[in-house]
Amino acid sequence: MKGKIRLKDLSRRDRRPLVHLENRDLMPLPPPLDDPAVDPPWAPLADRAREKYECSLDDTCAVNVPQPKSPEEEWELVLKFLSGLQKLFTRENNWTFLQPLLLTMEHCAKCQTCSKACHIFEASGNNELYRPTYRSEVMRRLYFKYVKHGGLLSAWQHGDIHLNWPLVARLIELSYRCNLCRRCAQTCPIGADNGLVAHELRKLFSMEMGIAPREIHDNGSMLQIRVGSSTGMNPTVVKDNIAFIDEDMSERTGIPVETPWDVEGADVLLIHNAGEIMAWPENPGAFALILNAAGIRWTLSSELAGYDAINYGLWYDDAQFARVALSHAEIVRKLKVKKIILGECGHAHKALSVVADRLLTGGLNIPRESSMTLLRDIVMNGRLKLDPGRNNFPVTLHDPCNMVRLMGVVEPQREILRKICPRFREMEPHGVDNYCCCGGSGFAIISGHNVPDWRFHVSGRKKLQQILSAFADCLEPETPKYVCAPCSNCKGQFRDLLAYYDLWEKNRILYGGLAELIVNAMADVKPGYIEWEWR
Repeated sequence: MKGKIRLKDLSRRDRRPLVHLENRDLMPLPPPLDDPAVDPPWAPLADRAREKYECSLDDTCAVNVPQPKSPEEEWELVLKFLSGLQKLFTRENNWTFLQPLLLTMEHCAKCQTCSKACHIFEASGNNELYRPTYRSEVMRRLYFKYVKHGGLLSAWQHGDIHLNWPLVARLIELSYRCNLCRRCAQTCPIGADNGLVAHELRKLFSMEMGIAPREIHDNGSMLQIRVGSSTGMNPTVVKDNIAFIDEDMSERTGIPVETPWDVEGADVLLIHNAGEIMAWPENPGAFALILNAAGIRWTLSSELAGYDAINYGLWYDDAQFARVALSHAEIVRKLKVKKIILGECGHAHKALSVVADRLLTGGLNIPRESSMTLLRDIVMNGRLKLDPGRNNFPVTLHDPCNMVRLMGVVEPQREILRKICPRFREMEPHGVDNYCCCGGSGFAIISGHNVPDWRFHVSGRKKLQQILSAFADCLEPETPKYVCAPCSNCKGQFRDLLAYYDLWEKNRILYGGLAELIVNAMADVKPGYIEWEWR
């Protein structure tokens, strides 16, 4: 299907998918996955899904959009789409993102520099459907035709497009084929942001049409607002879990660990991604031990949302984003803490440290800091007694997009790893040029139908190549290897990706956070905090 997809194909009324990818179409993988026989086959999309949902984009179904029952229902949905499109380009409805969106609509030179930067386009075998400008060009033509109300001259200058329900349905799915990593925006000579276009489309579909993946809306931001956590854990359950983690940490490390709760006036309010408490308890346990040992006056909050830094609205819905961000700010106001420290979660970093600046003004504009800089100060200023020899195994670092590319938090975590990991090596490229883990923007939790197969084979393929290349000199199973991923979403992706390709059993590649490596190197801790077993 390479090079055969045209913009007008999105309006095609038959329900055959525009693209059907197979392993042979994709970017080759390095050893030990260079043999096609070890690249797992894709799970086919079930016939029931094809019959019930709009699945005519690429044989993958992420959003579960029901098929309209009549032409009248189709037209009603198209009119809602047009209403949302108009609102995206008005200051009163989209003052937060209007300026960069207009720049992207009106000034793209179609140089395709962004395509060379996109991990999804490259991994797909350069399939036109996944070119960053493909989605944006559809949006651009709709903008000039229906927002700017251009006539025949505009259609000749900017290109025409036929708007119907099949185009809208395919565009819904296509907006969820982008990780929003913004590597394309970083590369663009004029700063056009094709990742922003995908975000704004998602926002239109959610806020105007009520369409979003259930995993990030019903089971994500709505759950966090109602219960207090995107995991469904209420304050009582969270406190019970943390108490168990403290007890386990004390036993495993030989150092008493107790987490302080709701300390008014503390220097630091630490907010984790609540997924860490459930899936990777060794991470919040490590933070508690480090902060206590370093003499930091810190606290966790038991208020609703106070123990969960994630904000799923960041990916798809400004109203949902604002509700969660305001709840975080209100907790800080009540506790009178001096600053928020964001745990190992890249999306939480972007949500509270960047996007929330448009919302948290006046008395709500409290200081917010990355845990990377705090950990760096603790480690480099000698507040812990460290033995780097305890981390004498190959370690590479994954750079979470929102923490590194968006915020520029590049060196603190590297300073730590150079100090405590004698066999640290970089991925290539790294820093702001690193590739997305491909669990970002909801991908790691959208799990219906055959979406995970698309995530592993296509969006995760470039990151898999980076990991294998970083450990190319020590892939033998006798040598345990560690991918340091200071982000919950990234860890979720690596957990699934490494298991899918059986890289723990066959090549002994483990993943984990940065705080765990610090504790593993602490001289006063019992040896072996990092357990070399599959989790």
